[in-house]
Amino acid sequence: MARILIIDDDVKIGLFLTKLFKGMDHEAIQSNSLAKGLGLAESGGFDLVLLDLEFPEGNGIDILQDLMRVPSRPEVIIITGTGGGTGAELAFKYGAWDYVQKPFLLDEVSLSITRALQYRSEKQVDVSPIPLLRKGIIGESDLLQWCLHEVAKASVTDGSVLVTGETGTGKELFSRAIHNNSKRASRPFIAVDCGALPDTLVESTLFGHNKGAFTGADRQQDGLIVQADGGTLFLDEVGDLPLNVQIALLRTLQEKKVRPLGGGREQRVDFRLVAATNRDLDSLVTEQLFREDLLYRIRGISIHLPPLRERKQDIEEIAIKKLHELSNRYAIQLKGISRDYLDVLTAHSWPGNVRELINILDATLGAAGQDPTLFPKHLPPEYRMAVLKLKPHGSPVQNAFLGSSTENDDVFPTLNAHRERVECEYLTLLLKRADGDRKKAESLSGISQSRLYGLLKKYGLPGFSKN
Repeated sequence: MARILIIDDDVKIGLFLTKLFKGMDHEAIQSNSLAKGLGLAESGGFDLVLLDLEFPEGNGIDILQDLMRVPSRPEVIIITGTGGGTGAELAFKYGAWDYVQKPFLLDEVSLSITRALQYRSEKQVDVSPIPLLRKGIIGESDLLQWCLHEVAKASVTDGSVLVTGETGTGKELFSRAIHNNSKRASRPFIAVDCGALPDTLVESTLFGHNKGAFTGADRQQDGLIVQADGGTLFLDEVGDLPLNVQIALLRTLQEKKVRPLGGGREQRVDFRLVAATNRDLDSLVTEQLFREDLLYRIRGISIHLPPLRERKQDIEEIAIKKLHELSNRYAIQLKGISRDYLDVLTAHSWPGNVRELINILDATLGAAGQDPTLFPKHLPPEYRMAVLKLKPHGSPVQNAFLGSSTENDDVFPTLNAHRERVECEYLTLLLKRADGDRKKAESLSGISQSRLYGLLKKYGLPGFSKN
């Protein structure tokens, strides 16, 4: 028997599906709101979620990723009467099992449900887990674990992988992890920064050249593709490749052969391609700056890395481990780390992501000099301002504590009561600062969407007007 959650504000649909599931010997629970549905999913241990898209408080797509990351990792089927191609594309991009449009036939939805539950049952067969090598990848947040799960899946295949994400999110680290956990781990990992190569040298660098192929080619030179034979070729910033090189790369990927510049004979090569970019390749295709057929070829498996501001719970662990590494590198005594220092790091939005954080940690050690402990004073002023912006008239914690304490010990607040008051005041301030914008609130607070909805419901606070 499976546990199934129905998130749909249409009561009739909910009753119909509940009756259907009971006839299939499954347990079904219905929720008519996104916030309640997320709360149930986080604690309910569901195997399958049926999710509508249109709700008074927002779009179901906005919570899809959160639903798929709850502890039970349920399969999700979208059932909607208003969705179109864009909604379906997003749903599949985020990993939905199926996309069913209302009105639907009973057999249609029953078959989709049966197959999703069968897949889940097969997936949960007890298999001894293989430890994942994740050198340099720090953190235990749900978002990071999801990415590592995708790395593990990509590592057992030989298909091309496209890793996307903002600058500084660790695209090369994750690409190396794919290589290090694959059957090619003992072979070369050849990394190429496509954006750093002059247009005149890209082709010869990748494909190699024969003597006399161009001015200055005084000897034969193997290209990086040949050097990656048997291993992995990592093309960073693949969106920067010139169109003529894209054509040659596509042919090499299809034929598994490479022809150097000025050469008449092709050489067979066996390599696995992992590409990375911080650019929107679909937009580049529309602008005719990137070949659509090449995009299909390199995007066999897609892994999107979240920015650091969306996994702020990892910042403390990253900071502590990196400060240890930097201290060892510089052969200096390990310093203490104050709680205030870590709080300032967590409050910052980190537009440069992990790379920016590591640079600041390095600068902090230099600013601290012989001081034995790191404090906020050792950080640049613009980073310390991130905390001050959240408390223009004093800390919400201080205000809540001072406002609830008196000389009468009988009314001194309990720790739980004080914590709840602080949470409520913080959320009220957050809603005001975010101006009704959910994404801005998540960025400012570092709170996940599901957790944010849960807290707002707990304290009876309004939701968001902008998604």
